[in-house]
Amino acid sequence: MRKECKISMPLYKIAYAVSFVILLSLVRGVFYSFEVGIALEPPMAILTAVFCADTYVMEIVAKRSEIWRLYPLKKKLYSIYMRLFLQQFFLLLLAAAGYGLFFLFQKPRVSGVTSITLISEAAQFWIFLASSLVTIVFWGIFSNTIACIFRNMWFGIGASLILWILTNSTLGDRYLGKWNIFSYSFRNVENSSDFGWICGKIICICLGITAIAVLPKIIEKRR
Repeated sequence: MRKECKISMPLYKIAYAVSFVILLSLVRGVFYSFEVGIALEPPMAILTAVFCADTYVMEIVAKRSEIWRLYPLKKKLYSIYMRLFLQQFFLLLLAAAGYGLFFLFQKPRVSGVTSITLISEAAQFWIFLASSLVTIVFWGIFSNTIACIFRNMWFGIGASLILWILTNSTLGDRYLGKWNIFSYSFRNVENSSDFGWICGKIICICLGITAIAVLPKIIEKRR
């Protein structure tokens, strides 16, 4: 695990990811506390796509592909899954830290501080974290899968950017509604009891499972 962590998360990747979240919490303005999750989810999605796109192709970039081809398929898949897990776990922790940084730097408005308010804010954070987990896992798997198909991380990043632009938009919200993969960001914040946005996260989970299912065949063909 330590070896995979060292390979998949070199210092420069950690540095730009941390810098990105810190700058976002300073620059992206929020006024109310419920806006923090909305401000964080889409940027974390594209950061994840960039961060995880080289999970497989880093072997090619580092000129270790000849040795990599000698590994049995199970060992290759184990390395890829472990690297994805480590990267996504780091990004989830970073998303949680970013949530706190918004409160530290911008101090968004929270309606009267009472025990009920504190419970509500805590629930809001955990809902954000659950949504972020699905978002991070989906975008990490998606960018890596596309990169595996074309053996090029830039294809993974490019395809992710196109999907991100299409779904994180007014048109995406209008035509996809609660089935949008960014349904959490477009949810009705005035109705806290409306959890229809979970449908979008179910779509993410289904697409992620599909990508994981086809990944062994993709890797086998790239041997």
